[in-house]
Amino acid sequence: MNVTESKIQRLDEAVVTVAGWQRAGQKVVFTNGCFDIVHLGHIDYLEKARALGDRLVLGLNTDASVSRLKGPLRPVVNEYARARLMAALQFVDAVILFDEPTPSQLIEAVKPDILVKGDDYTIENIAGSDFVLSNGGEVKTIALVQGYSTTALIEKIKQGYQ
Repeated sequence: MNVTESKIQRLDEAVVTVAGWQRAGQKVVFTNGCFDIVHLGHIDYLEKARALGDRLVLGLNTDASVSRLKGPLRPVVNEYARARLMAALQFVDAVILFDEPTPSQLIEAVKPDILVKGDDYTIENIAGSDFVLSNGGEVKTIALVQGYSTTALIEKIKQGYQ
């Protein structure tokens, strides 16, 4: 198994990994998303998320869940490739695929110290925020880089190749 594949973990594996990091005194940050076509906005966001703690765990939507959220033509990049891409980033410590409508179950199992989403969310609207706060953790939002989105990127490609 290569380095990137070793960072992609089943939920039961990730729970053990995260608990070990926390026992060692490390703060674990959790975020989630589709990360379909990776762009500067994603890199900036994930780097800032990791800077809030010692480890970054990323919940990654499965292909089926991306299709339910974004429509039948998405994702453009399949879940295995997206997981490997995310795992290749030095500031991502673990990747867990999830198929549920929200990452709440994942968050409750992993028990992160800090839950993070982009500032297009309010703390009240972040799935799992109630659990993290009641567990003594923190919930934060990160300013997104304006002008970058996968949807906009797809539109630009479509316009250029009609």
